[in-house]
Amino acid sequence: MRSPHLLAAILLLLALTGFAQSAPSPPPVSLDAIDKTVDPCVDFYQYACGNWLKTAEIPPDQTSWVSFIEIDERNAAILREILEKAAATGAGRDPITQKIGDYYGSCIDESAANAHGAEPLRPELKRIANAKDKAALIEAIARVHLIGPNPLFGFYSSPDLHSANDVIAYIDQGGLSLPDRDYYLKDDPKMAAARKSLVEYATELFTLSGQSPKQADDAAQTVLRIETALAKAAMDRTARRDPKTRDHKMTRPEAVTLAPNFYLNRYFAAMGTPQFSSLNVSNPDFFKQVNGVLGAESLDALRTYVVWHLMDGTAPWLSQPFVDANFKMHKALTGQSEIKPRWKRCVRSADDALGEALGQRYVEQVFGAEGKQRMLKMVDALEKSLDQDIRTLPWMTEETKKQAKAKLDAIRNKIGYPDVWRDYSSLNIVRGDLLGNFLRANEFESRRQIAKIGKPVDRNEWQMTPPTVNAYYSSARNEIVFPAGILQPPFFDKQADDAVNFGGIGIVIGHELTHGFDDQGRKFDPQGNLRDWWTAQDGTEFEKHASCISDEYSSFVAVDDLKLNGKLTLGENTADNGGARIALMALEQMMADGQSGPAAQISNGYTPQQRFFLGFGRAWCEKRRPEYSRMLVSVDPHSPGKYRVNGVVQNMPEFQRAFNCKAGQPMVRENACRVW
Repeated sequence: MRSPHLLAAILLLLALTGFAQSAPSPPPVSLDAIDKTVDPCVDFYQYACGNWLKTAEIPPDQTSWVSFIEIDERNAAILREILEKAAATGAGRDPITQKIGDYYGSCIDESAANAHGAEPLRPELKRIANAKDKAALIEAIARVHLIGPNPLFGFYSSPDLHSANDVIAYIDQGGLSLPDRDYYLKDDPKMAAARKSLVEYATELFTLSGQSPKQADDAAQTVLRIETALAKAAMDRTARRDPKTRDHKMTRPEAVTLAPNFYLNRYFAAMGTPQFSSLNVSNPDFFKQVNGVLGAESLDALRTYVVWHLMDGTAPWLSQPFVDANFKMHKALTGQSEIKPRWKRCVRSADDALGEALGQRYVEQVFGAEGKQRMLKMVDALEKSLDQDIRTLPWMTEETKKQAKAKLDAIRNKIGYPDVWRDYSSLNIVRGDLLGNFLRANEFESRRQIAKIGKPVDRNEWQMTPPTVNAYYSSARNEIVFPAGILQPPFFDKQADDAVNFGGIGIVIGHELTHGFDDQGRKFDPQGNLRDWWTAQDGTEFEKHASCISDEYSSFVAVDDLKLNGKLTLGENTADNGGARIALMALEQMMADGQSGPAAQISNGYTPQQRFFLGFGRAWCEKRRPEYSRMLVSVDPHSPGKYRVNGVVQNMPEFQRAFNCKAGQPMVRENACRVW
């Protein structure tokens, strides 16, 4: 029962960045990536990244290679050192060191995992097998939800869409193994191949669990049949971008009556929820349709489906045959040629399970109060730029501008790490019990989420761990969050050139701020309530300007003959465009105020504006495996790096002036798009 994390969590993976600092001799922008044989006005991405693209290779254990992954790899090495030291320490360890050390030490012990095979999972499998009727099976599903996977549907807690200070229960569509409903419903060869791989993977796991080849194949077909029915009932990702499509609050009795075959009262009791009288049913049609599926499918078939999800969710932590089968499926979907070394998988698992315990040790090593203050200062500069942008926006009326200003002023900033660390004292971590630790950590987090129901929103809580190389904006909390993991060199480097800094971390900040006013964020008020604060005229104008962005990106080819979904990527593309514009505004304001110093004006022949765009371009130099690119078109609201760069600069007269581009050149869009 891991809650779905954010309306607008982003993956702004920028490089060559840091906090703006004046210096007598600022380090110049790196020229290594630039291909000067290319005209920047014809293809700026190729100009900024051409030499990098010629030499960069995707490591065999990665699905892509981009600046963010380079930083993530370095962070993983830091975490590994912390965890190995904690695992090797003997008696007298403090509670945090004990938990992270024993979790990692249990995980890294591959020989023990191989010796145990699937036996650690037997008690949970037996619980499902013992369900004597469909009502009892719902209780078994509740147990599976607590310890990790989400068969059939999702259950979580989240702020009330119309009372943002209150946490309520949510039920939502779910239960799929493949990345998206389209994988089950589309007939093109790539989707058909993914379904075939799923059946082969499921057959292998059922065989490893002790079934005959015929039984295992039948079981795999049962999984595909049930999941296809769930996919048909599910709402597609593009429609779900509109929060109004997921706004269906009803009383608990109404939800129970809506889908009686879900036995929701028994489910909630088995989950141990607090008492509650109402909840949000994010997709009522899903529950209506799947109610019929539950009635039509046999108890044996439904048991098979639930067993599958439990095995699939735990396969990476069982013996090697399970691990290999799981990776084979992952390889089919993403093209990744080699599994990550076990230490990397265990570092990631430890961060997932004990992120704010491990994060304390990480922050002590890499991030201090000084860095936090620098970041807050830069956020303030970008907020002033966005304020100016709103005040001068030509298409918005004064009435709505006042409302936008109120929302901007209310945005909360979280930098580096939480003020109050999460308490893991009730989580039992046992050395040598790999799967038990994994399942107990999942249950700890599930129960922590469940316990929020009926309580006020904790606005000090973080939804990413400190070592995460990422950042996010939350509409429900109206906050921007920058974990320490992304605030490392070259992301956050006080030695970096002002212009490159603003082209990097400045755009990260601007992107997050703009999310508060993208096609989703604009529908929430300063407190995080789903409320329309726009005049009808301004709402229409926003949609017109946003449609320009959507149409622009829908024309870009992602891989082979597959184009981007401009509606799915609209929020991220809007934030990229707005973020770049206000970051450049902040840089130029600083220069106008005389804060950069004379040495910042020309460096290696590039003006500050040119270095700003080069820093932005180099950040998104990226290589992806074709299989991975194809998958992301269906599921990822972000555009590929090439279009995150070219899609932005062709809309910016500031870029065209910086590089002396002429009308008619590819990086000069005739009808440039601008929302913010």
